[in-house]
Amino acid sequence: MAKLITIEQPLERESAVALGFFDGVHLGHRAVLRAAADCAAEKGLLSGAFTFAADSVPVKQGRTLSYLYTDRQKMQELEACGIERVYCPPFSQLCALDGAAFCREVLAGLFHAREVFCGGDFHFGAKAAWDVASLRQFGAEMGFAVHQVAPVLADGEKISSSTIRQALLDGKPEQAAALLGAPYAVLGNVVHGAALGRTHAVPTINIPFAAGQLVPRYGVYVSRTHTPQGCFDSVTDIGVKPTVSEAQLPAAETFLLDFSGDLYEQPCRVELLHFLRGERKFPNVEQLYRQIAQDQKDSREWLKQSEIETPAGRAGLQ
Repeated sequence: MAKLITIEQPLERESAVALGFFDGVHLGHRAVLRAAADCAAEKGLLSGAFTFAADSVPVKQGRTLSYLYTDRQKMQELEACGIERVYCPPFSQLCALDGAAFCREVLAGLFHAREVFCGGDFHFGAKAAWDVASLRQFGAEMGFAVHQVAPVLADGEKISSSTIRQALLDGKPEQAAALLGAPYAVLGNVVHGAALGRTHAVPTINIPFAAGQLVPRYGVYVSRTHTPQGCFDSVTDIGVKPTVSEAQLPAAETFLLDFSGDLYEQPCRVELLHFLRGERKFPNVEQLYRQIAQDQKDSREWLKQSEIETPAGRAGLQ
């Protein structure tokens, strides 16, 4: 698979382009992205995607937006869908363009688009005032064809990022995974925590959430963690660690079952599989760590009952 390249200059040849914000890159988004990639492969074009930087869209459809995935994670998902080139500017850079200017400067000028793919609810231009019908009119004038990809349904309803956000806020990672097409994951480099776990034989890795990123329901989850050393079953606490910390910035703190080693500053991806319990403050650290031991036991039992493949020994982080 060709490596994904972010662009600022016009492409060297014509392309098939997928359009969308692609937050979470759920099954509906993947249908649009793969349609563009398949078309590009069939016609000898470059496969491209236009999206906005994740943290640059504070409001979407009149509502405050907490985005699911950082740009780093979004780019990995776009690449997995077969996209070779992506233009991902901050929203403020293009928000004043009218529909014609967007098509002329971005699709025709930057992408040299020959085929364009989007969902039926795609809107573009200043104040999202232009729709798919407008896109087709501009395409007829500027030399690209527009393909509207049918929505992907789950239980008769169109899959949406807002539904996935609500599932995560409700502590339902299984529901989110069914719509995403893969478990919801927290991705980042491991940072140093308070290091209290070392004295209680439960060393953990900490991955902070980015500013503006959605934080799932606070609590403890059965999880799976991909590391450069391999993939491991794990237990993850989402929250602010009220028993041992005064910090108010949420993070994913994860204990890897059957692992020993140093992962500081290394990239890890933590997949949330099942919600075990809500976060709470314990009277003292000793009671906290007794509960952590129980969480580990409960996680192993859930994994055993769920018949989820034990990942030990599989390939590491991709």
